Amino acid sequence: MRILQFVQGYYPAIGGTEFLIKNVSEKLVANYGDDVNIITTNAYNCEAFNTFGQKTMATGDEVINGVNIKRLPVFNRLAPVLNVTQKFLYRLKLPGNHWARDLYSGPLLPKVLPLISQAQADVVCASSFPLMQMHYAAAIKRFKKIPLVLQGGLHPHDLWGFNRKTIYKLIRYADAYIAYTKYEKEFLINKGMDAEKIKVVGLGTDPELFAGADGRAIKEKYNLNGAPVITFIGQQGGHKGIDSLISAMALVWRKFPAARLIIAGAPTNYSPHIVNMINALDESVRGQVIVIDNFSEQEKAEILAAADVFASPSGFESFGITYLEAWAAKKPVIGCRSGAVSTVINEHKDGLLVGYGDYGELAGAILELLFDPELCKRLGENGYNNLIANYTWNIVAERFRRVYLDAMGQKGSGLQS
Repeated sequence: MRILQFVQGYYPAIGGTEFLIKNVSEKLVANYGDDVNIITTNAYNCEAFNTFGQKTMATGDEVINGVNIKRLPVFNRLAPVLNVTQKFLYRLKLPGNHWARDLYSGPLLPKVLPLISQAQADVVCASSFPLMQMHYAAAIKRFKKIPLVLQGGLHPHDLWGFNRKTIYKLIRYADAYIAYTKYEKEFLINKGMDAEKIKVVGLGTDPELFAGADGRAIKEKYNLNGAPVITFIGQQGGHKGIDSLISAMALVWRKFPAARLIIAGAPTNYSPHIVNMINALDESVRGQVIVIDNFSEQEKAEILAAADVFASPSGFESFGITYLEAWAAKKPVIGCRSGAVSTVINEHKDGLLVGYGDYGELAGAILELLFDPELCKRLGENGYNNLIANYTWNIVAERFRRVYLDAMGQKGSGLQS
C-alpha cells in the first residue's frame, strides 16, 4: 500500500502526534511492507509556525527506519498580521474567523503546492487538527481523487483551537476518520458526523522499552533513594496542569516531607512560568522539584521506573500517551475527569481522576496512593494488562491499516465502529 501522510512534525520533533505517526509508520513498513511517505515541516514544535526565532531542522528528504520523510520550510512572516486579524474576527464572531484562526495556527508551507499536484498514493492521511496540513491533504483528494483519512486528535475543551467550522467541514469531506477515544467519537456524532465513518483506534506504546528499566541511575543522579517520587512527563505546556501539580506538592510535603516531584518534558514558551513557580517555593522544598528538559526514550523508561506515582493533570488531551507509558512501567496514574482522559483511565481500576485545576483534590489523590502501596501495585498492574490487550504499537498499526483499507474500498475486519 502506498500511504501519503501529512503531519505537523516528525522525529526528532517532539509531541504526542509526532510520536504516534512515527511509530505507526515504522510498524506499517516493518510488518506489512507498505510504502509510507511523510510530508512534514522542519519545526521541532508548533510554536515555530507563528513565532520567529524558533530552532528548526534542515529541510529536504531523508529515510528513517524505512519511512520516507520530506521536510518543508515553515513560512511564518505573516504571523503578526494573522494574529491581529484572527483576534479581531474571533472576538467579534465575524465571518472568516474560522479561516483566520486556521491560517494563524499554520503551518504555512508554500512549497507544498507542487507536491499536491504531483501526489501519487493509494490513500492520503493527515494528522492533526486544528493545523493547516489537514487542508493540504484534503486538496489532494479534491484534485487527485485519492481516498482521504483524517486523524483529528481533537481537544473539544479548547474552544479557540477546535470550535471551528472548517474542522467539521473537512471531517465530513473525508472518507474515514480515526478517533483516539470513544469520547472523541461521541463528540463528533453529537456534531452531526456520520458514525459509520468514525473508527476508534487508540494510541500505543512499546512495553518492551520499559521492561528492563529499574530507575536506579535516575535515583542516584537526583538523590531520590528512599524518597516518594511523583512524576510528570509531557511537554511543558500551559494546559498540562503542571502549575496545579506544583501547588499540590505543598500539601503532599506536609505528610511526606521527603517527597520529590519530577517534571520531565520538552520546554515551551510556558516554561518560564514553571521556573517562576518553583523559585517561589520555600527554600526548604525548592530543591525537591526536579526539572528534566530533554531525554531519550530509554531515559524516559528510567524516569518512570524511578517513580512511585505518575500524575498528568492536563486540562485536555486527545488521548494521553504518557498514561500508557506509565502503565508499561506498571505505575498508578492520575489524570483529570474531563474530556478524552476520562475514557482512557478506568477510575479506581487502573488510575485515579481529579478535577482540572483542583490542586487540593490532586494532592488527596497523590496522598491516597502514597499511603497505600497495595493500591499503587493493583492500579499499575491493571493498567499494564489493559495496555497489553489494547495499546501496543503492533495492535494500533493494524487498526490504522484497516481504516486505510476501508477508505480504499477494501474492507478490513473486526474493527470497532
